[in-house]
Amino acid sequence: MSELKSMTAATAHRSPLHDFLAPDSIAIVGASADPTKRGYKAMVGLIRGNYRGRIYPINPRVPEILGVPTCATLDDVPGPIDLALICTPAVTLPGLLAECGRKGVKGAVILASGFRETGAEGAKLEQQVLDAARAGGVRIVGPNTSGMFNLHKNVNLLDLRNVRAGDIGFISQSGNMLLALVLEAEYNGQVGFSTYVGPGNQTDVGFNDYLRYLGEDEHTRVATLYVEGFRDGQRFLQAAREITPVKPVVVYKSGATELGKKAASSHTGALAGSYAMTVDLLRQVGVSVVHHSDEILPVAEGLALMQQARGRRIAVIADGGGQATITSDRLSEAGLELAELSAATRRRLAAILLPQASLVNPVDVAGSSDADPEVLARCMEIVADDDDVDAVFLVGMFGGYHTRFAESLLGGEMRAAESMIELARAAAKPLVVFSLYAPVKPPPLRRLHEAGLPVYASIEHAVKVLQALAERGLYLQDRHGRPLQAGVEPAEAMQAMFARAQNEGRDLYEYEAKTLLRTHGVAVAEEVVAHTADELAAAVAKFGQQALAMKVVSKDILHKSDAGGVKLNLIGEAALRAAFEQIMTSCRAYDADADLRGVLLTPMARKGTEVIVGVVRDPIFGPVLMFGLGGIFVEILEDVAFRAIPLSRRDAETMVEQLKGRKVLAGVRGEPAVDKTALVELLLRVSSIVSAYPQLSELDLNPVIAYPDGYAVVDARIITNRAVASN
Repeated sequence: MSELKSMTAATAHRSPLHDFLAPDSIAIVGASADPTKRGYKAMVGLIRGNYRGRIYPINPRVPEILGVPTCATLDDVPGPIDLALICTPAVTLPGLLAECGRKGVKGAVILASGFRETGAEGAKLEQQVLDAARAGGVRIVGPNTSGMFNLHKNVNLLDLRNVRAGDIGFISQSGNMLLALVLEAEYNGQVGFSTYVGPGNQTDVGFNDYLRYLGEDEHTRVATLYVEGFRDGQRFLQAAREITPVKPVVVYKSGATELGKKAASSHTGALAGSYAMTVDLLRQVGVSVVHHSDEILPVAEGLALMQQARGRRIAVIADGGGQATITSDRLSEAGLELAELSAATRRRLAAILLPQASLVNPVDVAGSSDADPEVLARCMEIVADDDDVDAVFLVGMFGGYHTRFAESLLGGEMRAAESMIELARAAAKPLVVFSLYAPVKPPPLRRLHEAGLPVYASIEHAVKVLQALAERGLYLQDRHGRPLQAGVEPAEAMQAMFARAQNEGRDLYEYEAKTLLRTHGVAVAEEVVAHTADELAAAVAKFGQQALAMKVVSKDILHKSDAGGVKLNLIGEAALRAAFEQIMTSCRAYDADADLRGVLLTPMARKGTEVIVGVVRDPIFGPVLMFGLGGIFVEILEDVAFRAIPLSRRDAETMVEQLKGRKVLAGVRGEPAVDKTALVELLLRVSSIVSAYPQLSELDLNPVIAYPDGYAVVDARIITNRAVASN
């Protein structure tokens, strides 16, 4: 109940979904006496499930179904209706939704397909359905939904058998994925389900609405979602930002977000909308992301049972060297660490283990438990007492000693199980068990199951659970230090600059983009714009004998190097004049109609480490910032990190830490480390600029040269949003 109170305080108002996802009365529109029809199965599911609310089958042709009297229409129902399950064809929906509105129905679950997924006519019909529902104040689940259940209210509109009531709320765009999890929970799981909904087309109620409902639901300890596509990613991120501090959220996202992809005009645009971007944005707000469908239930139930670990340091107790090695590999791949056991811990272990045992994590008991499996429980207790251990992982054949060695060991294994259960209740650290014998469910493992101690038949699944626990714990520790970066006030001169570009139907020139950055505190080198060859003398006067870079200024030439519009290492007026003529000649040959406005001159940047900073306004998630290493890392390896704008300082720091090539930033082959603090400040300033200027559609700073003492923005490109007017 404390979770529910916290969730209520965190949200502006109670979700209206409670009114119909936990209904006291249900109308089955299209109820049927035909066992092959959904209207029949829903009736069976409610009756078999001992639903205690009122059931109103709507069918004008028969007087009763399964012993329940029917009504000809919704208007004939004698009492109020919380939820209507509509099992009739798509064409009937507009009229039925109007009828629902007159009756005061709070929500409708629409099974029918044949809407926008079928083309223009279907999309038109779907809009008519939405209009009718909104006119009557009816919320819609679907259409094209697989249905819903709420097992704590005994609502089972799917008539699923052997599905257990429990703590996992599940929202899935795949009905088969629900069936897979229900079967897995029946045979292998330790927890059951609270609410399930198939969101279907999300015509009205979307993933963000369902997440808020599960966040508030007192019967749900973890919200789990199978997502094929978000319709409003920004609202989902906001909902997750509020809910993940209260309870875990697990998402399996299938495939790439194709809707988020666009005809790219920059490196950032090319990489945005990707699956990797979606994953980064979900993790930014504390969501636990799984990458394989068979990880969904293990991670969800692990988080439901244990909630979090305080860090990444894992102590491994193993009864076999091979599996200890495999476990070490998987932990490392997951970004977890083998805890450094204290000298006192190692002495305590040595006192109960055989001399050949390994006391260095992973601890290999080396036969010490063969005749006494209770040794494993004592080892777990010892390492759990170590302050440098965040979680304990038992690996091996616990539960099968009495099968493998002697039946007389069963008593010892049962006593060991009881000791582990007591330890799990007393310790503020997760205890996770992998056993070779998990598939056959021997009595010691069944006892652990009954007590809520997680047991896995896969090292990989167990490690994924440990990873999710650690990431959630670290996120919760960090979140109080994660205030979003304060924005900047838009400058009047910059607003006017955007307005000029928009009126001329162009993006910002490079020097204008750099002026915007410089105005708001980004370190940008000085530069000179020369519209004609005669104006080159001003650059010489300003920069003297420094080596300069010269780049063409033209709204029509996007890739300057391809057009011969870039010259480097120019010293003196003669070299500048020669380069100017060469650039003009090359660019006219490249595009005879190009509008050439002169050249931009700036001192050559000194050698350093190239990085890229970019922003897109993603159609699903809104403004998104990208950071990565430059050169081959972005072109081929796509080693980049994404965060939704606005950023917190921790968001910016984790972007730098996340890169696979981050060792380059730390200095390799004698090169000094770059100034990561300066890069973090750059990311935060860019985030603030984007928030202040909705006229900015896309930004590319590529390359930015990172130094031990700051950075240099070498090239800047800003694409304007022609649809947003400047103030």
